[in-house]
Amino acid sequence: MAPKRPLESSSAGPQAKKPKHGFRVGPENLPDGAWRRKVTKIKKDLIHKAKVKKAYAKIKAREAGGSRDAPVKSTPKRREDEVEKDREHGPSDGERRRTRRPGYYDKQLQKAEQKRAEAEERRREAERRGEERARKTAERERFRRAMAKTRDKDGKKKLGRESALLLEKVKRLVGER
Repeated sequence: MAPKRPLESSSAGPQAKKPKHGFRVGPENLPDGAWRRKVTKIKKDLIHKAKVKKAYAKIKAREAGGSRDAPVKSTPKRREDEVEKDREHGPSDGERRRTRRPGYYDKQLQKAEQKRAEAEERRREAERRGEERARKTAERERFRRAMAKTRDKDGKKKLGRESALLLEKVKRLVGER
């Protein structure tokens, strides 16, 4: 006869634990883009907040534990390690230096700033060219009207007026070179 199966309630052996998985924020099948970056940013932010809370709880527990009368026993090796840590970190007044949070979107922000600067430069250049074009058009129109005034009623040229305009035109051409 086969041996009897042991009861489930008996402690024959420890139950196998389920493997732990990380927590999920948002759907997993998002395409790479703004939505996914937003979800990853939220998750990183939650992780960072949890780490800060955990560190704060440790500090609070240490401070609460330090105020008790019972001294904490430590081995000589541990004391040496603590002294070494103090030397490395310098004088500590119980204040921890706040570490800078990593910038997950620094590259994207830098690219956006660069694009913005390039667009601004293009806009300024187009504006400058437009102003130059308008100035030259106005100058040509002014010259055309002035040349129209160089002829009198019967069609003869008024050389005094024309010579002044032509002299101004020559000066402008020589000045450009």
